[in-house]
Amino acid sequence: MKKTILLAICFMLLAGTSVFAGGSGEGSVKTWKVSHVRPDGTSTDLDVKDFIKEVDEKSGGKIKMDVYSNSQLGNYTVVQERVSVGDVELQLAPAGTSVTKAMGIASAPYLVSTWDDVRRVFKRGAPLWNSMDQLFDKENIKVLAMYPKYFGGIALAKEPKDVMNLGTPKGLKIRVPGMKAYEKTAEAYGFIATPIAFSEAFTAMQTGIVDGAIGSGAEGYWSSFRDLTKYYLPVNDHFEMWYLMMSKDVWKKLTDAEKKIVSDAAMNFEKKRFANAEGEAKDYESKLEQNGVKIIRYSDAQLKAIAKKVETEVWPLIKADYGAEFFDDIVSKR
Repeated sequence: MKKTILLAICFMLLAGTSVFAGGSGEGSVKTWKVSHVRPDGTSTDLDVKDFIKEVDEKSGGKIKMDVYSNSQLGNYTVVQERVSVGDVELQLAPAGTSVTKAMGIASAPYLVSTWDDVRRVFKRGAPLWNSMDQLFDKENIKVLAMYPKYFGGIALAKEPKDVMNLGTPKGLKIRVPGMKAYEKTAEAYGFIATPIAFSEAFTAMQTGIVDGAIGSGAEGYWSSFRDLTKYYLPVNDHFEMWYLMMSKDVWKKLTDAEKKIVSDAAMNFEKKRFANAEGEAKDYESKLEQNGVKIIRYSDAQLKAIAKKVETEVWPLIKADYGAEFFDDIVSKR
């Protein structure tokens, strides 16, 4: 009798473990890790949590997700590799290029210059979308949604010379990410490019090693550099598109009903972001301004001239990094 009771208790404990630890049996609860690169409470964090809530509710509580914000699981390029092998189920982040350099095409300088360009070029089914989807697929990653973030700009602690003509020497050093595209674009503007990791950029700007930074947008500068920034140049040098990516190994194990729940929630997540992104970018420029930052704005004609200069001077120097034929094909189909 005692043995029977003991066996029954063991069976119940094992069944409970399967349910709560994400077993694959019918009725089991799946628990996934979701990584993103922004702090708790930011709009990105709240958007991710809305996505999670929708999946949780529509799955009847059978698909749960734990959020790891602020790169707790590692740099986004590292986490992307973890997603590809199923160690992390989902991530919201820019496309990492450590495995596939061609993924950097999405943030190539002046691939897009306006929000109308963004909505057209990054549209589902457009050549760029199809290419990025295929590149992610080769890394065993399924793209669930796009997440447009912002256009890039330049944050400066000092006023540049001849500020309305970005082609003349400015006499200022600016931090650039360790990528040729940013380095050559900064030089085309007239700045002295200094490659520095983002994690070291604040200290470098604070101590005067550099006079400014490129590689982020108003939201990023507000979050990390607002007390150092005195001037902001919204030159739209690149567009920051993020992707909600999921391990294909995990995706393949879902039932058709579960795939529909996740896909529908991801589409809602994407539509909401496309509707809000442009307004949010303007809000962060306003926040910088209210913090005492001088925003140096350029007319549409000036921005077009800047873009043309970069296309002429920089594109020939960088397209081989993405694959020259691939780069030319994407550019021709914008």
